[in-house]
Amino acid sequence: MAAGQGFKTFTTGEVLTAGDVNGYLMQGVLVFASAAARNAAITSPQEGQFAFTKDTNGLWYYDGAAWVASGATGDIEGVSVTSPITGGGTSGTVTIGFDSKAATTLGFNAQTGTTYTLVAADASNKLVTTSNASAVTVTIPPSVFSAGEQINVQSIGVGLTSFTAGAGVTITSTGATSAAPVLRARYSACTIICTASNTFTVLGDLS
Repeated sequence: MAAGQGFKTFTTGEVLTAGDVNGYLMQGVLVFASAAARNAAITSPQEGQFAFTKDTNGLWYYDGAAWVASGATGDIEGVSVTSPITGGGTSGTVTIGFDSKAATTLGFNAQTGTTYTLVAADASNKLVTTSNASAVTVTIPPSVFSAGEQINVQSIGVGLTSFTAGAGVTITSTGATSAAPVLRARYSACTIICTASNTFTVLGDLS
């Protein structure tokens, strides 16, 4: 295949030479169903030749030794989102929004046993409630929360709720026992704040 000669407007009745065909008409992008179909049709590709494969929406060029993806198609094929982000899409103009109501609406994690160990999801805009006739112990585990994360806890049962530190965890509070605070009464609540790695302060209605 001859080197491309650019663009030419042919006039009615003009006779095309072999050079015209090779230099002008063969310079377009050939479309194939797949790379296999391209390879079967073009048995002797020429350096600089382009082809498009429909199954992958890929644009390829022959570098003299192999077909190479041109990079003309982006590597982002879709945008997916989770609440409170809205929108997303897989083609065209993608719009992203923010659902402020979803961002500020509390979820609930209702615990009815006598023991519970906090999990990472509890710091995701949730209220952890404890409800049992007997005392409830909530454990703050190590290596789960990052500085700045907060967990809200409320005791809605008759049994008082106390907090204990997991291995390597430090708790501070204004409770009678600073490192093991207890919610003062039924319906008392507190916020547990991670202030540093494995370090927490408990603020609220404590005894």
